[in-house]
Amino acid sequence: MNSLKSGAILRCFYILLICSCVKDQDFKIPENSCDSQLMANITFKEVKNIFAGEVIQIQEDLVIEGYIVSSDQAGNFFSTLHIQDDPINPTEGFQIEIDLRDSYLFYELGSKIFIKLKGLFLGRSKEVYKLGGVFPSFGNYSVGRLPTLSLREHLFLSCDPVRNIVPKITTITGLNDNLVSTLIQLTGLEVIEEELNLPFANPKEETIRNLTNCNGGLIELVNSGYSDFQDTILPSGNGFVTAVLFKENNDYQLIIRNLNDMDLENERCAGIANILTSDQLFISEIADPNNNSAARYIELYNSGDNQIELTGWSLKRYTNANVTSGSEIDLSGLIMDSESTLTFSPNAIEFENVYGFPPDVEAGTNSPADSNGDDNLVLVDPFGTVIDIFGRIGEDGSGTDHEFEDGKAVRNSNVVRGNAVFTFSEWTIYNDTGGSETLNAPQNAPEDYSPGIR
Repeated sequence: MNSLKSGAILRCFYILLICSCVKDQDFKIPENSCDSQLMANITFKEVKNIFAGEVIQIQEDLVIEGYIVSSDQAGNFFSTLHIQDDPINPTEGFQIEIDLRDSYLFYELGSKIFIKLKGLFLGRSKEVYKLGGVFPSFGNYSVGRLPTLSLREHLFLSCDPVRNIVPKITTITGLNDNLVSTLIQLTGLEVIEEELNLPFANPKEETIRNLTNCNGGLIELVNSGYSDFQDTILPSGNGFVTAVLFKENNDYQLIIRNLNDMDLENERCAGIANILTSDQLFISEIADPNNNSAARYIELYNSGDNQIELTGWSLKRYTNANVTSGSEIDLSGLIMDSESTLTFSPNAIEFENVYGFPPDVEAGTNSPADSNGDDNLVLVDPFGTVIDIFGRIGEDGSGTDHEFEDGKAVRNSNVVRGNAVFTFSEWTIYNDTGGSETLNAPQNAPEDYSPGIR
């Protein structure tokens, strides 16, 4: 008997079992017969691009296909399905709101699924893209659960065999919004010391626990107080966590499907350095010389009276109008003395040839130190908080008040703290256009630059 037939028999068994236990003869369940005729005609990314800030109902005959990566079998997920666009190397994910318990009996992990979008509502809540029904709330509309009877009109299982979903292996600093609602795996994690000996969740409450890595990076683990493992004590070792990635406002979160998604059996980190944050660390200069692109650099400054260990800090570059980080510099291991600078160069040899001394860090080409003048730069602390920013994420800098092409952006001397919102008045910006009140004065290296000097 092939796997497809045995899977169909197993589903029929579950359906009969559930029906025999329900006294209400009006109880309806989604049909589980597979569909071999449907074909996707739009990508996840294209569907997300339809969203324009408010919940909308899709009117076109659009179909997406994806793979189920969540499961409510252990009770840690409730009335949601999470699907991703590829079983091995996903680029996008969606959350589907459904009014169906024990959905794992009908929508098995790794199943390929087609979703007819016409009539569904599309929205985004706390950075999570959702599909489903709709409900009003204080005059606004939000995406809500799709009624059980509507599932058969929109969700269709493929006749393809169930696939093994391979989690995308990444790091805390490597997370981005495209991975939300996809299955990922983070290694080298452990429960923070303050939460050891606690259960996964408080009874009947959604509970957040915190995980850390040996560099001091932090990420939240979300657990349901109704899950089968709610009262299990958190593991005390170090290891990997496989989970569906979620996002709550600006914080990434992990949701495991069951306890097998966590394997923390290794020894804990020998000792994590002091994890510090400070708004007295900020971007002080960004350089894109008109006469030598290899002499680019970015400079940080610590205006405070205390030394700062940069464990867990990162510097991110958002290229052009991209809303996800294209490259970053992990600042772990670096130390900034009080009232001192750090310079990062894409080419240490050329930097020293031009400026007469080596940079503090060679960051490599295409790094945040190698911006061509229309990118956005963000300084992030160990807790994921934006401490300082240059530019506006999602806006190409060309022709704006944050373009420094063939020039430089210098933080004004009266600025002594970082700012999570780009403020033009805090900068003096030179470029080759002079647009938006910037200075039309291309800069040449070395004479127009002063790396290492605030």
